[in-house]
Amino acid sequence: MISLQFGYGGMNIITKVSLNRGMSHYVLVVYRNAFATAIIAPFALFLERKIRPKMTFMMFLQIFVLGLLGPVIDQNFYYAGLKYTSPTFSCAMSNMLPAMTFVIAVLCRMEKVDIKKIRCQAKVLGTIVTVAGAMLMTLYKGHVVNLIWSNHINYNVTEITNGTYDKDWVKGSIFLILATLAWASFFILQNITMRKYTAPLSLIALVCFMGTLQSIAITFVMEHKNSVWTIGFDMNLFVVAYAGIVSSSIAYYVQGIVMEKKGPFFVTSFSPLMMIIVAIMGSFILAEKLYIGGIIGAVLILAGIYFVLWGKYKEYKEKEIEEVLIHEPVKGIIGNNKMMILQNNDIEMQKNYENKIPIPIISIRVSKA
Repeated sequence: MISLQFGYGGMNIITKVSLNRGMSHYVLVVYRNAFATAIIAPFALFLERKIRPKMTFMMFLQIFVLGLLGPVIDQNFYYAGLKYTSPTFSCAMSNMLPAMTFVIAVLCRMEKVDIKKIRCQAKVLGTIVTVAGAMLMTLYKGHVVNLIWSNHINYNVTEITNGTYDKDWVKGSIFLILATLAWASFFILQNITMRKYTAPLSLIALVCFMGTLQSIAITFVMEHKNSVWTIGFDMNLFVVAYAGIVSSSIAYYVQGIVMEKKGPFFVTSFSPLMMIIVAIMGSFILAEKLYIGGIIGAVLILAGIYFVLWGKYKEYKEKEIEEVLIHEPVKGIIGNNKMMILQNNDIEMQKNYENKIPIPIISIRVSKA
């Protein structure tokens, strides 16, 4: 996950340059997902030919929605927001991802909120603080923070990369919020889908392929010039290949594997690292401007994320303790050098609310010490 943040950080920097040089973000999304499909499909066909589940209509609908949420909505809105703002600002807004994932999980009843518990209070407070930080970044910029090394960057590079985002800051912020919302929804649905479709490479290949088809249809509607499809052996080709290979095929697969073991919150908890990486790279390479409002908002977002993840960490620890208590045998000496082992076989306490009688399921076996 740490390595992926460096990959995402590099994509933000080079994509910002390509977009400000005139490349259409609709076309970029098409080529990105086409590259991702071409790279990952051969591995999926060969490595998962024996374990690939049968395609059902409900599974097809889930893959269709995944392609719409990730490759289409998330990427198009994110690139549009990146074009109107800056790489560091875009990454900072993306840090709302854990809080948004938590809210969607609650709405989908995948997360339970008991407001009496401190961990639930921390998650709710973190979500509110995160949203407040995002609103501050959107509505207030403040003075420019001049970094020493930024003054020595070539002015032409600064002009190319900073472009026109000063004029459309609010518009770009809204695009980034919508992109993050779609990304959080993608994580939730991907986690659900992977429980039934147990071939992760094939799932990612199908999602990227479906996203390619959907992006082509949207591009034909939004772009009416044939020249936008032209791409040569230049920076644009490098951006497309990098985004498709690193940020789509590899990233989707690694995130899916990690999510299967650790859950969606663990995956999203690494997003603040990308903001730090991009801020350093952007200030050195692009002489990117940093604003007081952006810095304060980013700090609030990071604080909110910490509360959300702290609450989730405490919840995981409670679950681990419960699993140990349920599955760990309880031993005791009963005399005559014999040991009694009480073993819980998936204890289910079912209460009859009329008779108030608990019904534990316990098996007892006696063995010689």
